[in-house]
Amino acid sequence: MTAQRETAEDRTIAQTRHGVLRGAVEGGVNVWRGVAFAEQPVEDRRFLAPVPLEPWSGVRDAVEHGPLPPQGRSFVGGGRDDPKIRDEACLTVTVWSPDPTASLPVMVWIPGGAFVYGAGQLQLYNGSRLAANGGVVVVNVTYRLGVFGGFDLSTLGDGFDDNLCLRDQLAALSWVRDNIAAFGGDPDRVTVFGESAGATSVLALLATPAARGLFTRAIAQSPALPLIADRETRAGRAWRFLERLGVGVDEVKALPQRRLRRAAGELQGESAADSPHLAYGLTHGVDLLPRHPIDAARAGAVARIPLIVGTNTHEASMFAWGKPPMLPTTLDGIESYFARTAPHAKDDVLAAYPAYPRRSALVAFGADAMFGAPTWAFADAYSALAPTHVYRFDHATWTLRALGLGATHGSEIVHVQHSYSSYLGRKIHPLGRRVQPAVGRRMQRTWLDFAKGRLGVQEGGEWPLYDDRDRRTRIIRSTRDETVADPDRIRRSAWEGLY
Repeated sequence: MTAQRETAEDRTIAQTRHGVLRGAVEGGVNVWRGVAFAEQPVEDRRFLAPVPLEPWSGVRDAVEHGPLPPQGRSFVGGGRDDPKIRDEACLTVTVWSPDPTASLPVMVWIPGGAFVYGAGQLQLYNGSRLAANGGVVVVNVTYRLGVFGGFDLSTLGDGFDDNLCLRDQLAALSWVRDNIAAFGGDPDRVTVFGESAGATSVLALLATPAARGLFTRAIAQSPALPLIADRETRAGRAWRFLERLGVGVDEVKALPQRRLRRAAGELQGESAADSPHLAYGLTHGVDLLPRHPIDAARAGAVARIPLIVGTNTHEASMFAWGKPPMLPTTLDGIESYFARTAPHAKDDVLAAYPAYPRRSALVAFGADAMFGAPTWAFADAYSALAPTHVYRFDHATWTLRALGLGATHGSEIVHVQHSYSSYLGRKIHPLGRRVQPAVGRRMQRTWLDFAKGRLGVQEGGEWPLYDDRDRRTRIIRSTRDETVADPDRIRRSAWEGLY
């Protein structure tokens, strides 16, 4: 028995480039939590790009989660088992490995949350089932959010860097390249995948020169590309932020967390009323991200690697409940949207929604403005450069149908991760812990096959490649999937040219 315990413990000892880590074994899967991938961005490092870890001696325990990034309450992380501690010292990864002695494909998860909420430690994103079922190493990234990561203050001077959340993700991917072999992963077979702001980050990473070679495949679930704004827009917000704080540039770094977060949050609300971009997000037109991902794809300035990208049928239904100003799902919101962006296109675009102004059309419009239209534009451009698979997720559980939400934003995550026991997973699919739905088995297997290089017509798969002629799209339904050519043609055509 003692020998068995020693063997199990030995399997959780990982010799990284910076020092030794000891993890744990849970359900037959090895897991390391709270693993720092860079020096923590506190004190003088606030608002600056992450710097590499300093080596340590001895063995560090990696069994407890690190803190979440500072953020408000969110139903996504509302479970009893979700971490509650929040702190700026949040740059960590969680690693799951079924076999630390192997050389397995790696899947790196970038969580979403509009660059304001979320973290890789949340149970909704638990990677243990993905690792165990697929024979892959799963790495969940936690990066800076809100005013500390998703708010660009770089125009204020040398003490502030742009795109901090993206820089954190790059640091985590560099850590994976340098260290994942110690956990049983193959650094030459890395798939980066994410949802919402995480998927937006995935597409931005494809357009980021500094990310070249850090991953070999990509999956983007419901990217929200309007979360990426130009440098001039971000600069205006930064100076407004400084005015709202009422301090000099040299005083910003030392301000209390609460004061910084409050001022940035107020600007987030204002930005929805006078700009097509939110105050939080990524910035293009800078050295790190020279072009918006759609423009980069059209110019051929992206990493040309296999990609899965798609959206859900009712992306905006959940948001429409609260009628947030940042998503046009009301008559006033849609009028304001066109006034700010493309007044000339209003009649043509709205003609693609015959039910307008009924609620179903309002919700569909909001979904297309934030998710559908920019994703169609990116897929059209990217598919001319690299193997691309496009999906539309239609499956809705009886609970979501009863609430009138349908296949709402983020509802596919529990099926990819098999995180049915998480707080949100239990609400979306109450029976999922006992009987995994067919759609979950199919979807997880497809994602795993893709990460292993087994998916695609060139490998004899059943999901044909997408192109801008036929636009063949996998429709993911409850009992079976099917491929349909240009399934949203009328709405897609109406938006063509606006992104």
